[in-house]
Amino acid sequence: MNLARLSTAVPGTSPLHEERLDRVYRQIRQSGARRVLDLGCGSGALLVRLLNDPYFNQIVGLESSGVGLAVARNMFSDSLASGRLTLVAGSYAEPHAALVGFEMAAMVETIEHVKPNDLSRVEQAVFGQMRPHRLIMTTPNREYNPLLGLAPGEFREPDHKFEWDRQKFMQWSRGVAGRNGYAVRFAGIGEADAELGAPTQTATFSLLGR
Repeated sequence: MNLARLSTAVPGTSPLHEERLDRVYRQIRQSGARRVLDLGCGSGALLVRLLNDPYFNQIVGLESSGVGLAVARNMFSDSLASGRLTLVAGSYAEPHAALVGFEMAAMVETIEHVKPNDLSRVEQAVFGQMRPHRLIMTTPNREYNPLLGLAPGEFREPDHKFEWDRQKFMQWSRGVAGRNGYAVRFAGIGEADAELGAPTQTATFSLLGR
């Protein structure tokens, strides 16, 4: 498959999600990283963007859904054959020795699918064991939900286990960073409301000393 002709737009996705993926891709590109790890890669929406850019020479997608991996394997057969892309079946709540020390990692709209009781396992596996030099994480901003027409307590997707407001997301992220030797900074994606913030919130973790 000629990736130069492969559209980055995923059928059925929202303009916000396309903006989110584009922003994450640009941040990865600007970081100078050439080895990138996509944790919770799904069927490959971010992988398309990375593979379309010849700057990246090692790209790994980790995904627990067999359906998502099957779609990605079919879509990216040429890149898999060349060795530039590797797809790994598994969860980022579990250690993966082969995924240690990547220059950049991304977790795009995945953390909210984790059961709260498993968040400590994610922290230990990703930040304690894999230890990417940098990691960008995106997640919904719960405060923005009323502007999307959602009822109080309603999640954006049925599979979400939680959705954090900005204060809770910053509190959790700062705790993770402090316990594991990272600095963290925050931003938003999408048109921001003056009081409620942006629809998507982001945290970028940077390993201290790197």
